[in-house]
Amino acid sequence: MTSTLQPARTTEAVKRPGRWLALSVLVLAVLLVAVDATVLGLATPYISEDLEPSGTQLLWIGDVYSFVIAGLLVSMGSLGDRIGRKRILLFGATAFGALSVLNAYATTPEALIAARALLGVAGATLMPATLALIRHLFHDPRERSLAVGIWGAAASAGTAVGPIVGGFLLEHFWWGSVFLINLPVMAVLVLVGIRTLPESRNPAPGPWDLPSVLLSLVGMIAVVYAVKEAAAHGFAWPTLGVGVLGAAALYGFVRRQLTLPAPLLDMRLFRNRGFSGAVLADLLTVLGLSGLVFFLSQFLQLVQDRPPFEAGLAELPAAIGAVAAGLVAGRVARRFSVRAVVSGGLAAIGLALAVITVIDASTGYPLLGAALLVVGVGAGFSFTVTADVILSAVPKDQAGAASAVSETAYELGAALGIAVLGSIVTGAYRDFTAPAGTPAGAHESLGGAVEAASHLPAPTADTLLTSAREAFVHGLHLASGAGAAVLLVTAAAAWFLLRNQHLESAD
Repeated sequence: MTSTLQPARTTEAVKRPGRWLALSVLVLAVLLVAVDATVLGLATPYISEDLEPSGTQLLWIGDVYSFVIAGLLVSMGSLGDRIGRKRILLFGATAFGALSVLNAYATTPEALIAARALLGVAGATLMPATLALIRHLFHDPRERSLAVGIWGAAASAGTAVGPIVGGFLLEHFWWGSVFLINLPVMAVLVLVGIRTLPESRNPAPGPWDLPSVLLSLVGMIAVVYAVKEAAAHGFAWPTLGVGVLGAAALYGFVRRQLTLPAPLLDMRLFRNRGFSGAVLADLLTVLGLSGLVFFLSQFLQLVQDRPPFEAGLAELPAAIGAVAAGLVAGRVARRFSVRAVVSGGLAAIGLALAVITVIDASTGYPLLGAALLVVGVGAGFSFTVTADVILSAVPKDQAGAASAVSETAYELGAALGIAVLGSIVTGAYRDFTAPAGTPAGAHESLGGAVEAASHLPAPTADTLLTSAREAFVHGLHLASGAGAAVLLVTAAAAWFLLRNQHLESAD
């Protein structure tokens, strides 16, 4: 079923003055979130050394942000439709900046986990509002495709800017400084956004249903937590109970949306095969990629002994490929087809992840750089086109809720990916054979092993590091292989689910 939404035909609607300047503000919001996510990976070894978290705490530091944001995105997208997308974006950006300070100065693993969770609350307000405002600003389909491409390119650029700037900061300051780079971005966003962004909202939204908000939050967090615990420690009655609670809450959420006259999320959107296919493709793609994203920085620094700044530069090809592909994705999808571009992009990512299964400490950079470039190009094509499909499939007044569904799929995929693939890496790592006298913390994380080795005699330290690095690389191989399988299956599914889907064309 293709979208029946017709493009606006008035010159005023199609050529809104100042729309490109307003887009630059939305790009800053995307950068704010993307930089925060990528910086954490580089800072992980330093956090391990300073705060000494356990392996489980380290995973929580990595994924609690995604847990919370996944649970609140639909609610916050719907809230933006009701109170105004500009208002919630500016409020969220201000809170995001303030909470970044809490993250920077956390003194215990528990404090950092709590600060990351609060940051997720603020982050949940940003991404749905940015895409919804693009839908409001750009009525011409081709301009909107370009705007979505720029939006996606900004997210990809953030993945490059984050590691490079973060690497520089980590070499000169303490790890908390990587969170403080959010402050100047937030300040510019708020000051310029107040003047340039138009306000938009659903003219007849109905009340914001608090029980639906709670059901969504409890359901998402409980399900993801249960998956994480089952992957790390196997099935146990408490884990199963949490999973059942989460599933029941999500079932209650869906049933409630079907009975409310003004639901937080119109479940009828999922009757559109293109909308559902795009959302599913996003979720599975991020799930398959998340293991690479979370553990690659540790591989570059702790296995290949690259300094943080060099490690950040090493990840640059993925961002370059994503930016380049995102800017032309709409044009390519109209020239060929939506399903060809999305499926081709996903298959390319899957093949690149398969290459990661053969790297080790001695692998030269050309192979790794080429694989990252292919990952970036594939992601740039697929994510940009699926975002355009999702925005085109819904009326403008529901853009916030629809955008939130897209972002929920992204964050849920990230949380599940880190939980499942991260647990594969952690499980493979913990079983390595360590020399006598090795502290227990060396088995919790590779960062812990590096820290422990610094206090051991040279021969013992070399033996410990060799065993720990080999175990970590083995875990990375397993996670990359699983991710490659997920991406190739998703590419095949997208080929069928996105059949007969087309991006809108201007008359």
